[in-house]
Formats: sequence, C-alpha cells, structure tokens
Amino acid sequence: MFFEDVKEADEAPVLTHTLGRTDLVMYAGASGDFNPMHHDEVAAKEFGLPSVFGHGMFSAGILATALTNYVGKGTLRRYKVRFAKQTWPGEMFTTKIVVLAKRNEGDANLVDLECTLSNAEGEVKVIGEATAELPSRA
Repeated sequence: MFFEDVKEADEAPVLTHTLGRTDLVMYAGASGDFNPMHHDEVAAKEFGLPSVFGHGMFSAGILATALTNYVGKGTLRRYKVRFAKQTWPGEMFTTKIVVLAKRNEGDANLVDLECTLSNAEGEVKVIGEATAELPSRA
C-alpha cells in the first residue's frame, strides 16, 4: 500500500475470528498468562462469571493483525487500545478500521486510523487507534 492510494474515510477489509477455547490455551502458553479466569471453567464460575473469558491482549492482537494486513508489516508507528468489554468463547469478532487522516511530518507519510473489534451483536470489545508510516510512489 502506498500513501497516495489512501483516502480519508477509507475502510480496511474486515477480519473475522471466532474465539475458541483452544485460542485461550494457546495464548496462555505463549504469553505466560495462566490466570485461571482464562482457562478454568470451575474457578471462573466460582468467581461469579458465566464462563472463562478471553485475554485482552489476544483481542488486541486480532485487531493488530487486521491493521498490519491493511497497511503492511513494519509500517505501524503507534498502536493504542482500550479494552471495553470482556470476550467470551464462541463469540465471533469483526474488525473495523477507518482512515481518519493523512499527513506529512518531515519525510514521513503518516496515516491515522481508528479501529474497533466487535462481536456479532455489535458490542464493541476493543477500541483502538493507530498511525502507520506508508511509502510514497514517488
């Protein structure tokens, strides 16, 4: 993707992912986050939860994957997220990424993006913003 190809209000292709319990186990192993609320159904229910819930950083990773699929690997200069709601096994997530602005800072061609991860009911789970530095065709 080149800076000249992007326009304000452009939207990235949607990425979807259904959160499975295997995702939780694999992420726990990779991250070292073995909080029982993410893998132990009995403990989660004893704590008053309906089930185990997803790791926030796994959800942020889904959104980051959609971002890098759109702007290219190695182009993100800033990525900031806020976790809005817990994620639950079986939920299907969709990403939404919108170009907010384009700008030049020195020799850098920057694109500011707004991004969200929502479930099938439209409930926003992760809210984010990012800036990518894109190459120019020139």
